Amino acid sequence: MANVGLLFVGAVLFLNGLMLLGKVDSRAAAVFNLFVGGLQVLTPTYLIIAAGQDANRILLASGIFLFGFTYLYVGIGLLMGLDTTGVGYYSLFVSIVALGYSFVSFRLFNDQPFGAIWLYWAFLWFLFFLLLGLKMEPLTPYVGWVTAIEGWVTGVIPAFLLLSGYWVEENFHEIAIALGAFGVLTFGSLWFVLRHKGPGRPVEEYGGAGSPAGSAG
Repeated sequence: MANVGLLFVGAVLFLNGLMLLGKVDSRAAAVFNLFVGGLQVLTPTYLIIAAGQDANRILLASGIFLFGFTYLYVGIGLLMGLDTTGVGYYSLFVSIVALGYSFVSFRLFNDQPFGAIWLYWAFLWFLFFLLLGLKMEPLTPYVGWVTAIEGWVTGVIPAFLLLSGYWVEENFHEIAIALGAFGVLTFGSLWFVLRHKGPGRPVEEYGGAGSPAGSAG
């Protein structure tokens, strides 16, 4: 069930990335944020109830709320034209907490790929904080591209591999290395390419929230 939710997390990140790049209307994106936000709140609630007293299963499910609340916050903010600072500072909270989930993925669950994916999300949500919380509008094109790319790398592709049975533990170490190398090279190169370009659209044009998860997983 969580893997299905991850697939749609990838979709909403991709859509919100296109919104930040000016390719998708913000109010149209808001509706899909509400759909996915609702799914990402219902899913962990069910998983936690089904987990009984299993602390590890509860821990794994709890992280999904970070993203569900973000998408709901973003969707409502876009529709109501709210100021972006609220979702921006919430994104800072998500970014910090994501580091903790990355640590337990590496150390407690021995799940190196999702340890790396949580680092991707920590980086992305920190960018949302800079853009939406601190109103650093020149970052808009960069954040848009990072958001769209992460939708596929951290959402759609892992979810499809998990659902189809191709996400195998024997390859975890190699997958984590590939994710790390791809993230550093891609986002570093993207920053180099975009840094001399003009400033992005003002954050206010997004009706109060441009992240997916502003955004999370």
